[in-house]
Amino acid sequence: MSNSDYDIIIIGGGPGGYVAAIRASQLGMSVALIEDKHLGGICLNWGCIPTKALLRASEIKHMLDNVDEFGFSVSNIKMDIDKITKRSRKVASQLSAGISHLLKKNKVKVFEGFAHLDKGSSDLKTVKIKTKDKDIIMTSKNVIIATGARSRNLPFVTSDGKNIWDYKSAMTPDKLPKSMIIIGSGAIGMEFASFYNDLGVMVTVVEALPSILPNEDEDISKIVETNFVKRGINIRTNTTLKSVETFDKNVSAEIICDGKIQTITSEKLILAIGIIANTENLGLEKFNVKIDKGHIITNEWLETDEKGIFAIGDVTEGPWLAHKASHEGVLCVEKIAGHKNLNPIDKSSIPGCTYCRPQVASIGLTEKKANLQKLNIKVGKFPFVGNGKAIALGDSEGLIKTIFNDDTGELIGAHMVGPEVTELIQGFSIAKKLETTEHELMHTVFPHPTLSEGMHESVLDAYNQAIHY
Repeated sequence: MSNSDYDIIIIGGGPGGYVAAIRASQLGMSVALIEDKHLGGICLNWGCIPTKALLRASEIKHMLDNVDEFGFSVSNIKMDIDKITKRSRKVASQLSAGISHLLKKNKVKVFEGFAHLDKGSSDLKTVKIKTKDKDIIMTSKNVIIATGARSRNLPFVTSDGKNIWDYKSAMTPDKLPKSMIIIGSGAIGMEFASFYNDLGVMVTVVEALPSILPNEDEDISKIVETNFVKRGINIRTNTTLKSVETFDKNVSAEIICDGKIQTITSEKLILAIGIIANTENLGLEKFNVKIDKGHIITNEWLETDEKGIFAIGDVTEGPWLAHKASHEGVLCVEKIAGHKNLNPIDKSSIPGCTYCRPQVASIGLTEKKANLQKLNIKVGKFPFVGNGKAIALGDSEGLIKTIFNDDTGELIGAHMVGPEVTELIQGFSIAKKLETTEHELMHTVFPHPTLSEGMHESVLDAYNQAIHY
């Protein structure tokens, strides 16, 4: 067996790659991490973190617009979109620098450049890195592909950074447009719709499916849609985009709704229709690595059909979430290290969060999917209007919904919309991981007054024992 330069080479420094690198170093492995742009990947630099900084600004704007409800009077409120976006970028830069420090602390060797895989001698893989100054060649038995994904365009419309925006353009506007069309109502589309609406932009959302947030439980999606419509957001479901024409100062979009072609115009158009995995120019065609629908196929331990080549995060099959990528990074490295008693990821136990206003969070099966599986279920619901803390906060719109397997008592789904539910969902995540039953949840003591009491009441309601509703 040939000696390798590193125990593991990781291509991509996003939430999957850098976490895998740190965990590998903790286990005593020598690690090389290759990143061609920014440590932290899309999530930290252009996704999860900076968008939350933007949404925090729009939440503050919403609060300022409604301070009279709490007994305050504020006048002459001024908003500076340049300062809002600069703060967002500063937050991203700070955290990216923090990742660099963590990697250095854990003795991970970081290379800035683009990596390309090649066949090596014996069981080794060769990785060629093209940097600004020179080309570097290194070898390892184990290579982890963590190259992430990018936003998807349509065949007839591509982001131009001027009138047609992708998420990067939408996060760094020179000035606020008066109007915009958002194509796609997944998490990214809904967050941008919420952000720009709160800042005073006229927003139209176009979604081909029957409901917005189509992956969420129908009860949750309906509440968000009602909220958005009440705020003045124009929701166009069952509507497809036919064509787009750009002009100097606006965009014209042809849409098809109920078989009829209509034209809508706005200053800007945002494409939020999904992602494409970054698998090009990596040299994967030289190896037994299968790609289906653009994403790398792996087994339960994140290994491809090519021994020693692994893939994690958005470059693999969904759900495409940063926390899934990080967990996969740890699992993958621990499997390489020979750890026993590991459990593959149960994708039904991965929570999903959308940070629009109102927030959305969920885990497990929706009621519709549970019925399609012909499960015998119990469903509980508790509205935040019955929660004292929510009323005190002045934010009582929303619902907590829990779904149990009535044959076993197992929690199989939890769906939430309302104040801070992206923080609350971890309680149901832990419960689901521990295979908690309805009996254990019903006899858990929840603190008062808290938003989490609504979680308890939802469980009680599934068994006709709710106290406060």
